[in-house]
Amino acid sequence: MELGLKGKVAFVAAASKGLGFATALGLAKEGAKVVICSRTEADIKAAAETIRAQTGAEVLPLVVDVTDAEAIEKAIQETVAHFGGLQIIVPNSGGPPAGTFETLTPEQWKSGLDSTLYVTTRMIGAALPQMKAANWGRIVVITSSSVKQPIPGLLLSNTFRAGLLGLLKTLSQEFASYGITVNNVAPGSYSTDRLKHLHELNAQKAGISFEDARKQATDKIPMKRLGRPEELANVAVFLCSEAASYVTGQTWVVDGGQTLGL
Repeated sequence: MELGLKGKVAFVAAASKGLGFATALGLAKEGAKVVICSRTEADIKAAAETIRAQTGAEVLPLVVDVTDAEAIEKAIQETVAHFGGLQIIVPNSGGPPAGTFETLTPEQWKSGLDSTLYVTTRMIGAALPQMKAANWGRIVVITSSSVKQPIPGLLLSNTFRAGLLGLLKTLSQEFASYGITVNNVAPGSYSTDRLKHLHELNAQKAGISFEDARKQATDKIPMKRLGRPEELANVAVFLCSEAASYVTGQTWVVDGGQTLGL
């Protein structure tokens, strides 16, 4: 299938590793010019070298703290100055800390709102003028399967990602006439540093080994395995493409069948 991504400029956040990196790599394989960012210079430069080596694509690595509104605005400006435009953005950030209502602090609630919801609104706001001018754009947000089925112990994610879903559905209506689609991919359990951390927390709480905690979690997945980051990326890349031109306002759950909602 021809995805129509050759020459398109894509900005992928939190892309030094994990799901963000896999998505950036997938876009580069389809001929897109890719801007990737993370907070750590060594990591993002190494990621850029890997993508270039595997795809031959043009890659611009940037050091950006996505919770910093000015840094996001500057990064989008650098993208446009370097490549002459911007048609695709993939907002992505590390999930907020685990916790329950009684254990989470007011500061964690504030930072969770900022890192989960405001990161996306700022990125969309900075990129929107470029997409409207081109009368073509793709916004694909990496969220979580918690938007369909709340995950025990992840109260902040359950709360703010659900709000994010309402935002994206509304924006899909507001932006549709400009040729801009707005969708999100909702990963389940993937082999990432984030999931490793959650399994470590669960192991400590239950007084069991990390291996047992991971096995217990994996056994709940119908496919009996963790997802590979490229499996999520394949769906995200499709939604970024011309082939998905009539898909907007949708949540694509990519979780090996774990979510029980219809």
